[in-house]
Amino acid sequence: MNEQFPDEWTQEQFLREKARLEAEGVKVLLIDTILAPIEKAKTVVYNPFELKKEPKGSVFVFYCDTGKVTHDRLKEYRAKFPEYHCLSLRGGRGYWRKNMQLLPDRAPACELPKTSDEA
Repeated sequence: MNEQFPDEWTQEQFLREKARLEAEGVKVLLIDTILAPIEKAKTVVYNPFELKKEPKGSVFVFYCDTGKVTHDRLKEYRAKFPEYHCLSLRGGRGYWRKNMQLLPDRAPACELPKTSDEA
């Protein structure tokens, strides 16, 4: 996977991209660096030894309380995990909306009834 990623994702981008990438077989993990899980979100505590066991090419989205520290440490995370994609969660835990969910982009198209000429 040669896809380029930005330094940060908002919560909406995280949810949207997680769904898209996991449908393509890419694992996306929300990494807790402050030992404070986000309510109603599946998080993984930062443990470099365990994270290196994840499939190569996985996406690690690190978060802290505000997103500033993890954004500042991206260079360090990328050096530590060169075979993974490392990003920061914009706004961190403080901006996470526990009830936010994505709705499908579009409803399926309605089929028009066939006329007697088409049958």
